[in-house]
Amino acid sequence: MSDELVLPPIVRAPRFCPYCGASLSPRELGGLARLACRDELCGYVFWNNPTPVVAALVQWRGQMVLARNAAWEEKKFGIIAGFLERDESPEAGAMREVKEELDLDCQRWSLIGAYPFPRKNEVIIAYHVEAEGEIRLSEELCEVKLVAPDQLQGWDFGTGLAVRDWLAKRQPEGGV
Repeated sequence: MSDELVLPPIVRAPRFCPYCGASLSPRELGGLARLACRDELCGYVFWNNPTPVVAALVQWRGQMVLARNAAWEEKKFGIIAGFLERDESPEAGAMREVKEELDLDCQRWSLIGAYPFPRKNEVIIAYHVEAEGEIRLSEELCEVKLVAPDQLQGWDFGTGLAVRDWLAKRQPEGGV
């Protein structure tokens, strides 16, 4: 096994085996470079699988809700998103995020799609949700922007791909 294998970008890569404490080193497994325990009897492999994230394109009172995270720079908005929790279905996770971040109740939802987000080693499972209630921002958000569906635009990465797909599904047949 060569230490010259090139690993893909790894978010929070461990340096030591969580089972036996030996150091981890690159090893080719399944045709890819992976971090594996140097102790061959242990057999631990850090697979670096993507983390599941749920996202919700929220429609509220006929408008689409875009939110700005308190940590983001001004004028940067996105859709509601968060990590899927253990023992939670993606649908339930998306609805939980809408409730936690906007204090809205989801009445109807439909899957938009699943999207790789390699930059953060995540896979995003996105839904369109229709929500009711009064918007109350969590401490995580600092601002929302309401956008008419026909004025909404997607972007080139992450949840923006889900927005683009949702917009494309809304186009009438033969529409542009």
